[in-house]
Amino acid sequence: MTEDPDPIVVMGEVAGPYGVRGWLKVRSFSESPQTLLDFAEWWMRPKRGAAWKRFSHVEGRLHSGSLIVALAGVESRESALAMKGFEVGVPRTALPAVHGEIYWEDLKGLAVVNRTGVPLGEVRGVVEHGAHPLLRVAAHAGAANGKDERLIPYVPAIVDRVDIEARRIDVDWEADY
Repeated sequence: MTEDPDPIVVMGEVAGPYGVRGWLKVRSFSESPQTLLDFAEWWMRPKRGAAWKRFSHVEGRLHSGSLIVALAGVESRESALAMKGFEVGVPRTALPAVHGEIYWEDLKGLAVVNRTGVPLGEVRGVVEHGAHPLLRVAAHAGAANGKDERLIPYVPAIVDRVDIEARRIDVDWEADY
């Protein structure tokens, strides 16, 4: 089935095949990777903007920090290899509301403002980048740094406050960075 539920929260990505029977190695973006195994259905797509496709989660386990999973319809190493790089998501409505927790999907569209009150742009997404996630911020026209997009580390030393209700993130980041 390929209809897109509304909206999907990206919870991980396919790192590649595992073994010869179509199992996938999945890198989870969650603090507790095994929680992704609690969902009976996963939505997957090859890249941003592509249509989501639903897969039934058959079996899985945590292995060396990654998830190893079998999905219905993926039955060969070649099929699994073709899914390398796919995003893995679940419908936002299926995720529990946990007090004090923010899903990366919730950050999209929030205004980013620095400590001096200068608007830096709007969050377009969050990218996992090794040591910490980065906010992808689309700059306003005529941005001081001359770039259309800036990457701001999503870490406590930089992010002062996230206010979902006010649709705003306050950061310690200069306009010309």
